[in-house]
Amino acid sequence: MDSCMLVVSLILEIIFIALFSSHPVVAANSKLFREYIGAEDKGVTFSDVPINEDVDFHFILSFAIDYTTSSSSPPSPTNGDFRVYWDTQNLNPSHVSSLKTHHRKVKVAMSLGGDTIANNEKVYFSPKTINSWVRNAIDSITDISRQYHLDGIDIDYEHFHEDADTFAECIGRLLFFLKQNRVVSFASIAPYNDDSVQPHYLALWRKYGHLIDYVNFQFYAYEKGTNISQFLKYFDEQSSNYRGGKVLVSFGTDGSGGLSPENGFFMACRRLKHQGKLHGIFIWSADDSMKDGFRYEKRSQTLLAKSI
Repeated sequence: MDSCMLVVSLILEIIFIALFSSHPVVAANSKLFREYIGAEDKGVTFSDVPINEDVDFHFILSFAIDYTTSSSSPPSPTNGDFRVYWDTQNLNPSHVSSLKTHHRKVKVAMSLGGDTIANNEKVYFSPKTINSWVRNAIDSITDISRQYHLDGIDIDYEHFHEDADTFAECIGRLLFFLKQNRVVSFASIAPYNDDSVQPHYLALWRKYGHLIDYVNFQFYAYEKGTNISQFLKYFDEQSSNYRGGKVLVSFGTDGSGGLSPENGFFMACRRLKHQGKLHGIFIWSADDSMKDGFRYEKRSQTLLAKSI
């Protein structure tokens, strides 16, 4: 009887410590680092970017767009027929194969959509019908994924000609097919806090969130001069919006807004890590970071690789 009571007492003590201890719960932390690359045709290559072998590294090719690529006329929507718009001279299928041969833990994804196309024209999500867009998207994205030996897909539409429910249904059905047929092994979305953007992603999350592995939230779309307390508040708000999801923190090296490394980004990351909430870091983008020798990529990966 005494031994039974001792066991019960020990179990209760373990439960109490788990519930009320002030020590961090680190199980949710991740060593995931992600970086967008190739959108600005600045000649950046995979080999230019420093890779810490102690982190999980995702390159995200930017962008595949369902717009025409003819140089003789302005780009126009193609109803889900995606074409490659990233820097194919420096980021082609053989480069992806070589990268993966030399870095076994590195994975490569492609991002769909983006903000603008040639001559700064906005890229719109513009399907003719749900079924036709999904059918064309499945065919074209499967072809690109297999040609480039890709592992994942990222959704980064920022302008819309259709409502949130149509967007959710098109993207949700596409993700379901790609994962079900093992065309990709992971998927992410890249929303930001804007009344014309966020509702589309929240509709997608509500219906198809189980298919989305990471939320690349664009924290650099917040106002310039964001401080640490504001950033942590924004993080909590978006973690609530995408409840149960892995919301990654981010900053831009292109002079965009949000909490910059100079103003305390890495201090905020350490706080999140101490709380077991650091699901990963991503940067926009390698094209912009090249001029400074990728110093923040190195610092981000060092932080992720370290234990608390």
